[in-house]
Amino acid sequence: MSKQLLLGDEAIAQAALDAGLSGVYAYPGTPSTEITEYIQMAPITSEQNIHSRWCANEKTAMEAALGMSFVGKRALVCMKHVGMNVAADCFVNSAMTGVKGGLIVVAADDPSMHSSQNEQDSRFYGDFSLIPMYEPSNQQEAYDMVYNGFEFSEKLGEPVLLRMVTRLAHSRSGVKREDQKPQNNIAFSDDPRQFILLPGIARKRYKLLLARQDEFIKASEESPYNKFIDGPNKKLGIIACGIGYNYLMENYPEGCEYPVLKIGQYPLPKKQLLQLVESCDEILVLEDGQPFVEKQLKGYLGIGIKVKGRLDGTLSQDGELNPDSVARAVGKENKSEFGIPSVVEMRPPALCEGCGHRDMYITLTEVLKEEYPSHKVFSDIGCYTLGANAPFNAINSCVDMGASITMAKGAADGGLHPSVAVIGDSTFTHSGMTGLLDCVNENSNVTIVISDNETTAMTGGQDSAGTGRIEAICTGLGVDPAHIRVVVPLKKNYEEMKQIIREEIEYRGVSVIIPRRECIQTLARKKRSK
Repeated sequence: MSKQLLLGDEAIAQAALDAGLSGVYAYPGTPSTEITEYIQMAPITSEQNIHSRWCANEKTAMEAALGMSFVGKRALVCMKHVGMNVAADCFVNSAMTGVKGGLIVVAADDPSMHSSQNEQDSRFYGDFSLIPMYEPSNQQEAYDMVYNGFEFSEKLGEPVLLRMVTRLAHSRSGVKREDQKPQNNIAFSDDPRQFILLPGIARKRYKLLLARQDEFIKASEESPYNKFIDGPNKKLGIIACGIGYNYLMENYPEGCEYPVLKIGQYPLPKKQLLQLVESCDEILVLEDGQPFVEKQLKGYLGIGIKVKGRLDGTLSQDGELNPDSVARAVGKENKSEFGIPSVVEMRPPALCEGCGHRDMYITLTEVLKEEYPSHKVFSDIGCYTLGANAPFNAINSCVDMGASITMAKGAADGGLHPSVAVIGDSTFTHSGMTGLLDCVNENSNVTIVISDNETTAMTGGQDSAGTGRIEAICTGLGVDPAHIRVVVPLKKNYEEMKQIIREEIEYRGVSVIIPRRECIQTLARKKRSK
């Protein structure tokens, strides 16, 4: 087929569709969101009834995908790196259950924290779980790894983790597609107890997983994504992982003078690794993210060779890898011809003008600062996190999805009053409901603001699992309906909102305030589409 110009995320999505995908399961999170959106918009998705609805969170996504694999179908799970923390329970155990239908888990990491709370490296999850991993260096490899990865997963009987990074996910390149494959038919494991992790069965399956590690290493040694490229200058050997290889080649368009081991599949290929180590005086590791390979190498070799990278300061321990940092690491002059004009310098994001979150924060802050000087506001992950910035300066925490409610509870348990939580509708159904149940069970003295803009706005306006259901969920969890208060966050309603906030703070128990107004960006898109 002719090439298509695709984002890295789109290359993954198209490869999955071409490989006979039966379902994608995901919760939106930058930089992974476009994978699912591409599949949702593809004509083949509706034609072949491919599942593509958003899930409530990454845990439910991982579990549903494993269920699709259970019946022999091919499934794709997509999330950003912090979503791996949410999905980890099922993800780690899926290595022991194994799979029937091919299962690929895409973890999109965000070095430099462009839109994230941390810089964690998902390769540690794959290593911890003892399963094979892919790490593409370009969009074509991302496509090939997914297209062939489903068959690889089925051959091994294991899920496969594919690790992306922001720059690759959100940049474009020409991608050559392969022939369309049909979806798998329903089929079940020959072992009826494969997915039952009772301790006696789990112990056997764990021993089996451990026994297969040499097989996984051999697969890496024979992988087309791992390649030893010799060079005449043996003073330095370079291990270039994923997009790090791309950056290296930008500095050596005519070919690198040093021997290079390109890594695109894990576990590390021992044979090629030893070939590089035995022929070079020093080793430089180029990897985007944390020193995953560098740490393994230092404990793995045990032969006294010098290993350079992020740990010894050759490369920065934080932030993204890029062609300039790679140039400095290999001793090339960094010829930066252009400075960054002030017009394109980074500026902090801000809440949209006319956003309902603005009106919520204005009224909440006015009441709290004037009448409750000892107050603290525990916030969460979403657009409303920008309440931390001027002019609001309204929140005191933002840690992880759902933490606002449970941190407010813990603070109230410690004697804080008022203890206020601010959470969005999508984050509430993602990870906030269990925290609210804890509050109800102990009748905690907390005031919870569920700022409902009826969408998952921060990642582009995807459907929210809680739309039209927030009050019913709160009532079902045991909140007194008299203390579930819905308001419309508009200037004309400020006095009403202030009075409701005062009343619910004074109520000694669990109260929920729901400021509800549709996201103005979502509303604008709806109007444009008419």
